[in-house]
Amino acid sequence: MEKVIDCMGMGCPLPVVNAKKAVEEFTEDGRLTVQVDNETAMKNLTKFAASRNFEVSSTKKGENAYEVTMLVKKASSEEAEQEKAGGRQGGVTVVLSANTMGTGEEKLGKALMKAFIFALTSQDELPEYIVCYNTGAYLTTEGSDSLADLKNLEAAGVKIMTCGTCLDYYQIKDKLAVGTVSNMYEIVETQMRSALIVRP
Repeated sequence: MEKVIDCMGMGCPLPVVNAKKAVEEFTEDGRLTVQVDNETAMKNLTKFAASRNFEVSSTKKGENAYEVTMLVKKASSEEAEQEKAGGRQGGVTVVLSANTMGTGEEKLGKALMKAFIFALTSQDELPEYIVCYNTGAYLTTEGSDSLADLKNLEAAGVKIMTCGTCLDYYQIKDKLAVGTVSNMYEIVETQMRSALIVRP
């Protein structure tokens, strides 16, 4: 079974969402090719395929043209879905949607956020994930006052994810200094699996 889907011009997380729908329509092992127009979408699709235990390859077909091909294995996909469903009562996810904590004076808000992240490093039980989006993306980039603490958390096993759309919007993707670039599909999936979500 082979399928090709055109996701050119689609913003995050539509290419991944459409790929997931296409995979669910497979009744047997086969090949799915997804066409996209940007490198971020290509990487998001590659990550999606890996999370389903599929073999995956990507090719740049031209300027603003990429193809991601995944070998869909129904057994692997179903096992991955069962693992995710069984892990819905997961650990703690900390969501940082801004580079300040609370509302009011910005300088105070930044100081509070710095203190919050530092305090995380000294907890007996660390979060499983830290998700950063909107101006929270600045926390994981070069020049962040919290970079050292976030790197310590990552070294201790905390998975740190920053929204790729946000990094692009603020033009700071090349300054990402800790964690990985994520997408809205993965961000939602991570929060849905969490036992507790903490928003400072």
